[in-house]
Amino acid sequence: MISLRLAALNIDGVLLNDTFSPVIHHFIVSRGGTYSAELERSIFSQPQHIAGRLLSAAVGGGMTGEEALAAYFEDRAAHLDRHPVTITPGARDLLVRLRGAGLRTVCYGGLSKDHFDRHLGSYADLFDGPGYVCTNDIRPGLKEISEDVFGLRPGQSLFVDDVARVADVARELGTAFVGHPSSFVHSHQRALMREAGVRHVISGLDALDDELLHRIDREMSSEEFWRSPLSAVGPARCA
Repeated sequence: MISLRLAALNIDGVLLNDTFSPVIHHFIVSRGGTYSAELERSIFSQPQHIAGRLLSAAVGGGMTGEEALAAYFEDRAAHLDRHPVTITPGARDLLVRLRGAGLRTVCYGGLSKDHFDRHLGSYADLFDGPGYVCTNDIRPGLKEISEDVFGLRPGQSLFVDDVARVADVARELGTAFVGHPSSFVHSHQRALMREAGVRHVISGLDALDDELLHRIDREMSSEEFWRSPLSAVGPARCA
């Protein structure tokens, strides 16, 4: 790698299946609210106390933010009974591939570390530093993870996330970003990533292969990453 030193991977929606989009959608529409791209943009990757207030407002404001958040987690628990958390296909191979390229790796997300330990603890030896960074208080946490945790410049890090709002911050910081938007039928994240100018969007983790990784590294070294034309990458590469 010429420029990159760290690969930071979001936990829910990247290394684990997306168990948030379906629950947020259900929470809103089942209570008479209207689900939209703008609403999704405003809620995703927010600290929990802010997300709670936004959820309450989306369904008419009849609950406090704390009550809405508690109701949301009740809905999520019921959803997980029917659709358990699973590791995303290709997750382990991706971690091995990133480390083989000389990158340090870390996982991050809005839930506490016990969520990481429960579902990815068997992969703990494939992560560096603290292994997992809870970003609830520092959303989205790109600068903090790069600089405070690993002592790197933002431009030395690659973030892989399922939320376009994180891409907006990556662009501001000059940080490499790969989008892995949800396949949930009502998700707006793929379109929002396009609006954000994300040029590398993948549908499966296998698509972040050595070729793409080195391409991103070259683009970062020449400061062309956020200037280049957009591209999309799926299970089979397409332009």
